[in-house]
Amino acid sequence: MKFLQYKVLDNSVQSLLIAAGVIVLVLLFKKLLSHYFASLSYMLINRRWKLMDNKQFSVMFLRPLSWFLVITIGIITLSTLNYPAAWQFNIYKLPFEDILEKAAIALFIYSFIRLLFAVIDFISLILSHRAKLTQDKSDDQLVVFFRDFFKVILGIVGILLILKASFNQNIGNLLTGLSIVGAALALSARESLENLIASFIIFFDKPFYVGDTVKVNAVTGTVERIGLRSTRIRTADQTLVTVPNKQMVDSVVDNWSMRIKRRAEIKLELSEKTKAAQVQPLIDKVQQLLLQKQPTIATFTVFVSDYSKAGITLFIEYLTPPIPMADFNNLKQTVYLQLMELIEAEDIELATAGSNINIINPAEPEGSKSKPIL
Repeated sequence: MKFLQYKVLDNSVQSLLIAAGVIVLVLLFKKLLSHYFASLSYMLINRRWKLMDNKQFSVMFLRPLSWFLVITIGIITLSTLNYPAAWQFNIYKLPFEDILEKAAIALFIYSFIRLLFAVIDFISLILSHRAKLTQDKSDDQLVVFFRDFFKVILGIVGILLILKASFNQNIGNLLTGLSIVGAALALSARESLENLIASFIIFFDKPFYVGDTVKVNAVTGTVERIGLRSTRIRTADQTLVTVPNKQMVDSVVDNWSMRIKRRAEIKLELSEKTKAAQVQPLIDKVQQLLLQKQPTIATFTVFVSDYSKAGITLFIEYLTPPIPMADFNNLKQTVYLQLMELIEAEDIELATAGSNINIINPAEPEGSKSKPIL
């Protein structure tokens, strides 16, 4: 097998075939290897936390772990080969060998940071499962906030490691320079910095939580996510509105989920022909109707709020506990229908929008003759 001993690019054919075979095998079986390592890790972790199934864990780690294994094994395999003398040349005064080495280091750090991102997602998912077991919504918000925060910090650390390992940059001097540049960037990106500070204010002040229904300016919907820069709100039309955190802090936020009661009001405009003897019995029966719906209706008020030539206005107001919106709408419908039956039974007319004009012709004097109008 002299063929295997031939030199190609300062390496034997046998060495090149072995290196190529290892890399091809890793590419072909990267999913299988990733499943194996993920299952092994799951067995170790499942002894401590039993809040996640194996499939969910594998899906979360499969892609970043597979590429981390391919890159790591590929770099180790290629490092066993001799660097070819034919590749001894410079690119912009940099040896090509150094460029390849620094690119490999940067690629390894990038794949490792991606794997750590998956670890952060896994830890946050476990903590979010535990947070859902408690009634305090701030736990859920805490997990999401610090998940994004640690990802940003990890991304910055990864960039600094690449600059240090691949470009031989002094991180101390780099951080000093970044502090000066950061001040200039902070002025240019003031709005982004304000949104970041506003996210901390939202986190500590807790004016709303994920899942709350809020109204901010003209936007009304359910809070789906509170990020470091913006808050995402799902509207009733199922559109997703992104509101900057600074606007969420500076604007008046009406948190509908923190209401202690729901309020409904009805204005019955009775006809001007309605007699006083009919109004008081109607008020008593309406009060009796609402009284029968306790404790669903906590408190209520019924009184005459206006009396004019247009008619009599009967004002009805009732408050309920913070029941679901569907139940509240059903209650309103029931009250309306029973009021209609009550008004029909009492033979009371409602005020009309228009006005009745009666034209009375004066009596003609005797002996007068009507003349045609030309």
